[in-house]
Amino acid sequence: PPRQTALRQERATSMPERSPELLLQALATSGFDYRRGGQSHTSGFDCSGLVAHVFQQAYGVKLPHNSRAQSGYGKPVQVAELEMGDLVFFNTEQPFSHVGIYLGDNRFIHAPKPGAVVRTENFSARYWKTRFNGARRIVD
Repeated sequence: PPRQTALRQERATSMPERSPELLLQALATSGFDYRRGGQSHTSGFDCSGLVAHVFQQAYGVKLPHNSRAQSGYGKPVQVAELEMGDLVFFNTEQPFSHVGIYLGDNRFIHAPKPGAVVRTENFSARYWKTRFNGARRIVD
């Protein structure tokens, strides 16, 4: 809808500045259990809950707890232009069904699936390359 598009564009133009705090917050979640619907250290994390938690803690940015909805925030980024803190989206079940946070050096952090823990992955791994849907920059 036009109203949502305008709101998302406004958010994209008023982004907070990038800082090392995001990296610290993201790495602090490593090793916590995956939990569907989770968005805290006590409840565990699912992929979009992890992203929402990290951005709230690092920058006070409130993102929805839904990867597809998160894919409409910020501005699009090409793979060659990825920077620490960019969101990376994947088609694991359907388009934009999974999200992680790019850490730099071809790595991203995410909450992968039930029975797993928050961990970093190689962005260039065949599994992730073939499922990549796009990237968004929430923070400049």
